[in-house]
Amino acid sequence: MPVAAPPAAPAAKSTAPRDSQRIYSIAELSREFAITPRTIRFYEDEGLIKPRRQGLTRLYSVGDRARLSWIRRGQRLGFKLAEIRELLDLYQVDRTGIQQMRELLRRSRSHIEELEKRRRDLDAHIAEFKDVETQVSAELRQRGADPEDD
Repeated sequence: MPVAAPPAAPAAKSTAPRDSQRIYSIAELSREFAITPRTIRFYEDEGLIKPRRQGLTRLYSVGDRARLSWIRRGQRLGFKLAEIRELLDLYQVDRTGIQQMRELLRRSRSHIEELEKRRRDLDAHIAEFKDVETQVSAELRQRGADPEDD
């Protein structure tokens, strides 16, 4: 299942060949992405990746590996699994990846906006605590107490 990726998408660390017919085991992907096989099976249960099966063995394609890379990056960026699924599934609708990238851009901008708001809120809280610190330290000095004594 191919996934469109902007040029800036980081590749996972591996020296394995990347031909389109390559098949990966769950152990290989676990090592490569530093996650447990259980995590990979969870992503499968959530419908984020769909490996082929040969008996009880899961066989992961290059597309599954690419999706796994996107899932991990999306999680690092703070996207919920449902958002990641929606973004990945857009590739099924538009194989050029343009719709997927536009939606990723829109959601990224939304996340940036939210993070900047949270940063402003944190800066306001820090400023307020610094004001309290200054006032309490001054009051302690005025009463003859050292603000640095515990």
